Amino acid sequence: MAGLTVPLALMAVAPVQAQTSQASTLPAAAAAASSPAAIPAERFFQYPSILEAKLSPSGKKLALTTSKGGTRIGLVVLDLADGYKAMRTGGFTDADIIEFDWVGDDRLVFSVLDLAAGGGEDRRLAPGLFSAKPDGSELRFLVQRHGKSFVSNGGSFDRTLEWNHRLMKVPMPQAGVLPDEVVIGRMEFGSKSLESITPLWLNVRTGRTRSMEIRGAPAHAVDWLFDSKGEPRVAMTHHDGLAGAHWRGPGETAWRQLNKGDVLKMPFMPKSVDDAGNLFVTFSDGPQGYGVLSRFDFDKMQPQKPALVSAPGFDFNGGLLLDRAGTRALGVRIDTDGEQTVWFDEGMKRTQAMLDERLPGRINQLSCRRCGAEDMVVLVRSYADTDPGHFFLYEAASKRLQPISSVMEGIDPRQMAQVDLQRIKARDGRDLPVWLTQPRGLKAGQPVPAVVLVHGGPWVRIGHWKWQPMEQFLASRGYLVISPEFRGSTGYGDEHYKAGWKQWGQSMQDDVADALLWAQKEGLASSQACIAGASYGGYSTLMGLIKHPELYRCGVAWVAVTDPFLLLKGSWWVEDDLSDSGRSHMLPQMVGDVEKDAAMLTANSPLAQAKQIKAPLLLAFGESDLRVPIAHGERLRAALRDAGRPPEWVSYANEAHGWRMQSTQVDFAKRVEKFLGQHLKAQP
Repeated sequence: MAGLTVPLALMAVAPVQAQTSQASTLPAAAAAASSPAAIPAERFFQYPSILEAKLSPSGKKLALTTSKGGTRIGLVVLDLADGYKAMRTGGFTDADIIEFDWVGDDRLVFSVLDLAAGGGEDRRLAPGLFSAKPDGSELRFLVQRHGKSFVSNGGSFDRTLEWNHRLMKVPMPQAGVLPDEVVIGRMEFGSKSLESITPLWLNVRTGRTRSMEIRGAPAHAVDWLFDSKGEPRVAMTHHDGLAGAHWRGPGETAWRQLNKGDVLKMPFMPKSVDDAGNLFVTFSDGPQGYGVLSRFDFDKMQPQKPALVSAPGFDFNGGLLLDRAGTRALGVRIDTDGEQTVWFDEGMKRTQAMLDERLPGRINQLSCRRCGAEDMVVLVRSYADTDPGHFFLYEAASKRLQPISSVMEGIDPRQMAQVDLQRIKARDGRDLPVWLTQPRGLKAGQPVPAVVLVHGGPWVRIGHWKWQPMEQFLASRGYLVISPEFRGSTGYGDEHYKAGWKQWGQSMQDDVADALLWAQKEGLASSQACIAGASYGGYSTLMGLIKHPELYRCGVAWVAVTDPFLLLKGSWWVEDDLSDSGRSHMLPQMVGDVEKDAAMLTANSPLAQAKQIKAPLLLAFGESDLRVPIAHGERLRAALRDAGRPPEWVSYANEAHGWRMQSTQVDFAKRVEKFLGQHLKAQP
């Protein structure tokens, strides 16, 4: 078959349950273990030593974003052909490099944000775009940072684009084509939301732009898919509550509409394309509506069945791994209860098996250049539930596995908590995934105090078999951390997701309670428990104290929705970032209609039901939060004061919907530790 090559057999990916029971090991000995309770909070919430690593197209250089040796995150390149010689590519005194990519083998592009300024800066800043050679020379400022002056180590800034441009695609190297251009998108905004993105070519050496041949493209295109050459193939539109996908194949000049419908009821979503004109899409399949990956049939104008890739019990979450030519699929990477890679290429299959044997009990994520060749170079990110990870470089010619760096310093896997996924039954018989982070030294039949940690969203999947800072911090203090994927969560089938619509404070809340009751029945959790969470998780914390007061001794809610009516309607007096389209076409179906469902919303409003909150409560908000403005917290705080039960309170200047500054994260973690120590544990 021409184009993208996939295996003849359709693939059903099984969960990786065996991984959760294996010990995490590394070639080097870990540091001497100490008492878990002695691990300082700063260690859990430090900036990673290595944030991201990418091989150059030839595999002869390795780029890393790193915080080592300074207070800012910079970009460093290792010349693998010159004894791993390190070159500083970019670094700034007032900003951190957050994203980067290779443009050919001799230039990189990267974006920046000021992480030390807190999340509140995001309302005023765009990340900008820069380019430089690996040794840091020929630095060019390509896209401005909106609303912020800039201090640099020198460079060319004479031709910069306005802040409303962002990087969209770096083409794969093409024979005979100088790798000078990338695809950027010029964004047009309405009052609160993105209205359209127009793709352009940008020369990263000169800063010049040229238009892209997209005549006849649909209006209100807010996202695009490109082939390996950077040619636009799919335009995805969103306007007035309706979404659509449009296609233009190789050699075609006209755009074809593939689907159109309610943004909440799209029949399929484009996922990726190849250079031969194949389109791959995801859609919900079977009675539970699990998301699957399939090739699109242009003759029938629908996804092919049966699916190409499915993962029973989970939605497809991952992607095809293409070779550098963009015409062959080497494998597929997918996340079930743990990430796994199924290789189609026999050489890569053998390499994966060999590295899994050398790094047992871990997830070993491979990224290769000249994949399958005798001189192949492979970047390995090896991680586990108890370990943030390590980077290695494997050179096929010498069969050498070279350690590069740990992801975070000072994390001893022997002190960290193990993570497990359980599938239990909710009170109405629904399958309910529950993630457990279990403290070290937990003995069978000896239950411990528990923290029910409710995720935000709520329409996301939060659990993964990996190291996560808040869960590990709480477990290091001796708490069992219970993280339910309540109905309304994504990742476990469309039916599970939609079962949470208009169920805030109702069956969604019962799921949270059922997860704790199950852990107590199993002898894992004691009768001492508190509930905690951010955003929707903060709302659920408050409703847990209202609806199930017998279960929880205390609650910790940060950036929490307290007033559903303020969320759904907004206010002239409270600035937020929720779009009119979202309030008109999504939230009424997913949360409730302020008029038709007024009684239900009032019954499940923490603000309206504040008098029922009797347990100790810690409230925290970001003063620059536009997603859940601090007015939510201030109104509940006032209501609790009037009821004679004022909460503990903290707000953080210039933080938004989530803590970005390390100082904020550490301060909040210490407050949570002290609060739980006072109200949860019977004795210190």
